Amino acid sequence: MAGAFSSCGGMLERRTSEGTRSMATALNPYLNFRDNTREAMEFYRTVFGGKLDMMTFKDYQASHDPSEDDKIMHSVLQADGVMFMASDTPNDMEYTPGTNYNMSLSGDDEAVLRGYFDKLQEGGTVSMPLEKAPWGDTFGMLTDRFGVTWLVNVNHGQQG
Repeated sequence: MAGAFSSCGGMLERRTSEGTRSMATALNPYLNFRDNTREAMEFYRTVFGGKLDMMTFKDYQASHDPSEDDKIMHSVLQADGVMFMASDTPNDMEYTPGTNYNMSLSGDDEAVLRGYFDKLQEGGTVSMPLEKAPWGDTFGMLTDRFGVTWLVNVNHGQQG
């Protein structure tokens, strides 16, 4: 079905040729941590702002081990144009931080994206400074203090 897209609460809304509205499929990264999801998500809220909801294993009555009652079973951060989720990995599950995902931020507001980059690098490691890239955009890459790799791309409107 062909349709036009528009922004609706941070998500894409699609109008079909029949005039009905539907939400476009969105990719929402999901991060896993070991025992520090609460700290990580509160940090990310200081970077992006927005609304943060966190529920524990106890809240869902899903604890298999009472020592894990207060671990985060599900959290979601929703800010202007940013949405991602995270949880603590139970002790009986394998956990390897930073090996299976990247978080990618892109847009055309350089001041906003540079601000995110600057805040995310606090306590982390910059592997590529935020500067002009060979494809004409401004690009940078860093690993934050929680082992999460971030790619930041400021689109300058070049056509490929």
